[in-house]
Amino acid sequence: MDQQQREKVTSGQGFIAALDQSGGSTPKALALYGVESDAWSSDEEMFDLIHQMRSRIMTSSSFGGDRVLGAILFEDTMDRQVEGRDTPEYLWAVKQVVPFLKVDKGLADEADGVQLMKPIPGLDDLLGRASAKGVFGTKMRSVIKRADAAGIAAIVEQQFEVGRQIADAGLVPILEPEVDIHAPDKAEAEALLLDGILEHLGGFPADRPLMFKVTLPDIDGFYSPLVEHPKSMRVVALSGGYARDDANARLARNPGVIASFSRALTEGLTAQLADDEFDATLDATIAGIYEASVT
Repeated sequence: MDQQQREKVTSGQGFIAALDQSGGSTPKALALYGVESDAWSSDEEMFDLIHQMRSRIMTSSSFGGDRVLGAILFEDTMDRQVEGRDTPEYLWAVKQVVPFLKVDKGLADEADGVQLMKPIPGLDDLLGRASAKGVFGTKMRSVIKRADAAGIAAIVEQQFEVGRQIADAGLVPILEPEVDIHAPDKAEAEALLLDGILEHLGGFPADRPLMFKVTLPDIDGFYSPLVEHPKSMRVVALSGGYARDDANARLARNPGVIASFSRALTEGLTAQLADDEFDATLDATIAGIYEASVT
């Protein structure tokens, strides 16, 4: 593990950009960017277009390690290049942004009020490739739809089990048990989730740091016990469908939690913008998310 990267992620000022839309969410991300589905005729062409979008963000003068601590990549993005360098190498060597990798393969069907992760075949091989490319950590998402104790227990168990495999490979896992913002009993689900996480953390090896990506909670400061836990390297928050201004306001009310926004980061960016307009829009977005993250 790179010590410089570890120090930056642990104590740096800023947030983590989520540039990890996968195959299922890419068409929607491209549509919001102003690129409709008739612009491609194959998955390969679609991924070419999303890489162009991500490259434009990463190479922008507004995007750098002074405000962006890290960036979460989709596997396809990790395997591509930006300005002639492998994407993780470009991020760290040129931008001083720590590279992370999304490793999950999507969600299973809902059961017991939750969606577990699908199996992740070949994870060890993927972790080896990621490590060789200079990736610092990983991210994996599952979703809680309602406050079902058995379902939430299964989510936490799975997240920690796969997290241990990732930590044993020398990478820092970001566990992401998202609570759906539309859950009818969201606060109760968050209480069950936090209890489960803290219980599992107690038995997790002290020399295996973990990070957590959570939904912005209903109760301000709710995840402070996780922020302050000695085995928790960092707690980041997803925007979860909240509009960016609302997400920033909620984030600012949760000290110690920083942003890891995806859709809220790219809101307002389109392929049709001239470069100076694109950079100015991205700069204003990054400034707002940064301010909310350091408040």
